[in-house]
Amino acid sequence: MSRLHTSFILGYHGCDETTGEDVLAGRSTLNASDEQYDWLGPGVYFWEADPRRAWEWAESKVSKGRYRTPFVIGAVIDLGTCLDLLSRRSLETLVDAYESLKATHEADPTLGPLPKNMKAHPQDEDRLLRYLDCAVIRRLHAAMDDAGEPFDTVRGLFTEGRELFPGSGFHQKTHVQIAVRSANNVKGYFRVSPLRDASTLG
Repeated sequence: MSRLHTSFILGYHGCDETTGEDVLAGRSTLNASDEQYDWLGPGVYFWEADPRRAWEWAESKVSKGRYRTPFVIGAVIDLGTCLDLLSRRSLETLVDAYESLKATHEADPTLGPLPKNMKAHPQDEDRLLRYLDCAVIRRLHAAMDDAGEPFDTVRGLFTEGRELFPGSGFHQKTHVQIAVRSANNVKGYFRVSPLRDASTLG
């Protein structure tokens, strides 16, 4: 969809140490996320150019008991044919996919109402469960796959978290994420050093 940017980027993926070491050793690959609330639809998720956020993610999983030891691996990613949601053309295409999904639900009452983005907990101001956005991206993927023009990657900018300072338009956890659909677009992995001060994570 868009090649008006550098094709190769560095992405960072937070995981458990065992998983990371297996990937670096070539014993396994990263599993794609396929949750109905994934922000960019199905794919292997990476933080673009932000290893700190990947460490924060891995640390948060440890604090919840889902990972044993935090770990981050870096990846050289060829964006390829990218649904780049930082570009006007891709955003307009996503609106078309929404209208198509909406029309389908209106034509078939058995499908129920359109999904909605929802809060993950009462204090969630970012609506972390992106059921609607994910459904729309999935609809677009289905159409492009059927047309023989699949997207290799999806790229999105997200405003998240508290104001960086009072009255600011910047937010604490604003980030760019990449969802990689085609494993061939990950050209290689590399080891990422741990943060020196783990107490800065939050």
